[in-house]
Amino acid sequence: MTSLSVACSLVCWVLLYTCLCLHNSRRSYEWNCRLVTLLHGILCVCVTAYIGFADGPWPFTHPGVENTALQVAAMSLSLGYFLFDMGWCIYFHTEGPVMLAHHGLSILGILLALGLGESGTEACAALFGTEITNPLLQARWFLRQMGRYEGLAGDAVDLLFVALFTSVRIGVGSWMLYCELASPRPSPLMKAGSVAMYVLSWVFMVDIARFGFRKSRARYRTWKERRRMLEVNGNPGKAD
Repeated sequence: MTSLSVACSLVCWVLLYTCLCLHNSRRSYEWNCRLVTLLHGILCVCVTAYIGFADGPWPFTHPGVENTALQVAAMSLSLGYFLFDMGWCIYFHTEGPVMLAHHGLSILGILLALGLGESGTEACAALFGTEITNPLLQARWFLRQMGRYEGLAGDAVDLLFVALFTSVRIGVGSWMLYCELASPRPSPLMKAGSVAMYVLSWVFMVDIARFGFRKSRARYRTWKERRRMLEVNGNPGKAD
């Protein structure tokens, strides 16, 4: 039954992408794929947030417990998407090894949780943590494509992305990993997978920190240049 759900999910994502390509034929394949990615990110965050905060159980106190029907549905939905996106990225050669490793670990982690019939609680929590910043990544890309990234909108998206990534994937993620490793219930394979995903988050964090430093330095230089120009233009003696 789970295999059928995953297969149906994969078919649905492929059909959605195909329909978008046919409807938005003037747009690139990547544009339409990112629309699918955006939809999955929003849908996944909403469903996993409901699982974690309303339906339960709480992932920080009940890691390794038996999967619920809603958790299985959420994981099947995301597994179908990751299989689609992994195949798309490999075919079009759009992503580097780090992002492919992220997709690969996500696929293996979900497969493991579904196969064991347990740890869906922390798997869905991990999906929430990894996908909550995804819509911002897509928004950044779309702003670039429309020529609106260099401005207040681009700065706001980048700032919110860095804040969410640092607080959720690194901050809350550290707490989640501690709870996972400290609990005797989760399988050693799930614990190993959690460590791998956490290490990968830090790899992303280093890249994000470098990007933030470069952008902050560029913005500071621009501010200094504008200030210098204002001082020159505002001084009649210098203007002569």
